[in-house]
Amino acid sequence: MLSKPAGPTGASAPPADAISARHSTTGAALRIAGLFLVALALCVFVYLVRAVPGAWFPSAMQKAWTAESLSLPRGNGRVVDGEVVVTGPDANGLTLVSTTVDFKSSDYPVIAWIAIGLPEDADVHLIWRSNYAPERLNNIPINVEASRSLPTTVAGNPAWVGQITGLALGIRGPITQPVRIRGVVAKPMGAWETIQDRAREWFAFEPWTGTSINTTSGGADVQAVYLPVMLAAAVALAALLAYAIMRRKTLVFGLPIASVLVALFFGAWLLLDVRSVVNLARQTDVDARRYAGKSLADKHLSAEDGNLYAFIQQSLPLLPRTPARVFIGADDDYFRGRAAYHLYPHSAYYEPRSSTLPPASSFRAGDWLLVYRLSKLQYDAAQALLTWAGGQQAHAQRVLSTPNAALFRIE
Repeated sequence: MLSKPAGPTGASAPPADAISARHSTTGAALRIAGLFLVALALCVFVYLVRAVPGAWFPSAMQKAWTAESLSLPRGNGRVVDGEVVVTGPDANGLTLVSTTVDFKSSDYPVIAWIAIGLPEDADVHLIWRSNYAPERLNNIPINVEASRSLPTTVAGNPAWVGQITGLALGIRGPITQPVRIRGVVAKPMGAWETIQDRAREWFAFEPWTGTSINTTSGGADVQAVYLPVMLAAAVALAALLAYAIMRRKTLVFGLPIASVLVALFFGAWLLLDVRSVVNLARQTDVDARRYAGKSLADKHLSAEDGNLYAFIQQSLPLLPRTPARVFIGADDDYFRGRAAYHLYPHSAYYEPRSSTLPPASSFRAGDWLLVYRLSKLQYDAAQALLTWAGGQQAHAQRVLSTPNAALFRIE
């Protein structure tokens, strides 16, 4: 009886049905991936239609003015390491940072001040002067998010005409922390520049924070459009397109619509995971350069809570040898938790969700209180008296102190 000859290794060739199934699966995957890319491109196009304020392909180039070219006619501050560091307003509560410029208004529809440390409720304005009405100062509000100034679209403003001769950043009201201003940028904001800005936001390095173990924001702290939102829109559009196509051509994907939806969802999820893995690799490199070759103590000193760790190391010899009750106060919940960790095996207590110290009735003689960057606490050394929120008071001796921390023994 004749039989089909074996292959070169003696193994039988795979069945034709298996080859067909593999090719069919690969083809379906490629068609789904292509559909997703088309949907993503359409979503980006729709976004650009809404977001680009002027010409899609402008001839003007971006212009930037650094801190060295800025002046501070109103307010207090100085240039430090390439930034104008504003420490307070003038006597009228006004801060004004300005620079002289010369460009055509129609070429630059977006102005971006690079300012960090602004109060969330700050009254911030973009101010400009043009040769159309040189004696007039024009202004428009600047939105603030995550203590940063957002780019401001001035296209369409009736006063944004002629040749712009001066730009200024105005802040009205108190400044509770230093505001750092790196400069100002005039943007043509065409389609390609808009795409580049979004890509920089999406793939910006995101250092680890106290919440990184649970969530990551996916790039820059402030984004015009978050990458998960864009991918979710692309998945939804691709699903609608797939459904429309499959109603006309049932076998175009070779899969039921539910399988196509699952494939689209996990494909988008995979893209987000790739971004996270790349970010993790960058963070690993940062940590390796920070901690490699150091002793355990030096690693602690190099960490974000290094100053706190150093203060607690000074405090530990002053505490009893046997575990004592130590209350912890700090404005930031991260430092409260880290202080408790560094104080073990002492019986450390802190409020996980509030910077308020417990009532005075919770303290007893012999207890200890360690505070780090706690603003709502006053100490009268003459009376050895602590006072905090709600008029709570307790007698205590200050055993150790630095500009940001103190250790007290309750009496």
